[in-house]
Amino acid sequence: MKGWSGRGKLAKINIYSRGTVYFVHWVNVAFFLLLIVIDPIREKAPAIAVAGVLTGTVSAFVGARLLRRAMDAYLGQGEVRRALLVAGGALAAVNSGLGLTVAMTGVVDQRDEGLVYLVAGGLIPFLLAHCLLVPVRTTIRVQGALLTGITGLLALAGLPGSTLVGVFLAAAFMTGWMAFSVVASMWGLKVVGELRDARDVRARLAVAEERLRFGRDLHDVLGRNLAVVALKSELAVQLARRGRAEAVDQMVAVQQIAQDSQREVREVVRGYREADLRVELEGARSVLGAAGINCTVIADEVDELLPAPARSALGWVVREATTNVLRHGDPRRCTISLGVVDGTVVLVVENDHADAPSLRPDSGGSGLAGLRERLAAVGGNLEAGPVRGGRFRVTARVPAEAPEAPKAPVRGSRSAGPVPEPRCAGGDAGDGDAVADEGPRPGDPVPDGEVRNEDAVLDGASRPVGVAGARGEGVA
Repeated sequence: MKGWSGRGKLAKINIYSRGTVYFVHWVNVAFFLLLIVIDPIREKAPAIAVAGVLTGTVSAFVGARLLRRAMDAYLGQGEVRRALLVAGGALAAVNSGLGLTVAMTGVVDQRDEGLVYLVAGGLIPFLLAHCLLVPVRTTIRVQGALLTGITGLLALAGLPGSTLVGVFLAAAFMTGWMAFSVVASMWGLKVVGELRDARDVRARLAVAEERLRFGRDLHDVLGRNLAVVALKSELAVQLARRGRAEAVDQMVAVQQIAQDSQREVREVVRGYREADLRVELEGARSVLGAAGINCTVIADEVDELLPAPARSALGWVVREATTNVLRHGDPRRCTISLGVVDGTVVLVVENDHADAPSLRPDSGGSGLAGLRERLAAVGGNLEAGPVRGGRFRVTARVPAEAPEAPKAPVRGSRSAGPVPEPRCAGGDAGDGDAVADEGPRPGDPVPDGEVRNEDAVLDGASRPVGVAGARGEGVA
């Protein structure tokens, strides 16, 4: 059984609201049972005292069950059986009848303050459930009619007018306040449940909107190109059947369109699948803050230590971990830290009040497994699991690239100090030019017909040079 701290916000509000209603019910039952066995009744009318204890006890448990069904029905989670409703009403009538008998026969002093509970307390277990099943106007009318009938019977018994007025007003206030408390508690719980459902719907709509956007982008990219490919292919077929040389030109055009389409699709998918680490960190702070979670982000500058694939993988870790924080448990605080430890970039996402069973690595979800695959592709690893204090921690590690030695000066420039011996592409000592292992420097002549990917040309900080090269499109 979960403790209080291990429950979500909605579960806590549900327990508090229902507990308030049950508290009102059982307190009323206790007062009625205590009053029905006071000295005057027990001495002058022992049969009424015994009957009151029996019917009051049975009414307490039947009323509690009826109240639970009524609360479920109010929240749209079930319905009340007619037999249970009739039984609750009949027991309430018997209890109220016993109280009226005591008051009308003069067993107790007509000025006794407990007279109100004797004549109206027996009805409360039924009225608490009844007010949840009917509109407010109906509740007012039913309670008004019952109190008016009780007051009329007491008037026939000869009670003075001041006592009648006091009984009527006190009973009206008591039953009205209890009905208001019950309805207000259940209304608040219902509103919170609707807000949770609205948040879930909003999340599903966001996912659906993103899918539509992705589908629309693919349609825009491929729709026209595929239509052109179909037309040119058909034209090439007709020309080939006639032995025309133009058929080759048409197929070359088809080939070029197909290559362009492939490149455009890759750009669309890249924009959909890549995650920017800095953007995800700020997004996590904003989203968690909007959800009422105190989010602290402590991030060092590690962009120069990580290649783009590793930064994207860590960005996905932040995104998935933020989603888990929102979906599982009842977090109040979340800490996201990013730094370098012993040559390794470490990302830690930790939150309190975690729903540990739903976040276990073996719980059947695919989010953590997907993150492990992404990190493994860049040489990293992922650890996730509950820690002490009801917290959940996600730790991602990616090896950092060691910064290279300072770049040697270009020919003709002055050096401010000794320059480390550079390396050439083949691993031999060079002539003083800092040349990366992967290829020539930017600006060097390229032989005719050679295609250069400028991702392979690095400067002294081990960063890719050139926008075109970053996309694999650089052509000498």
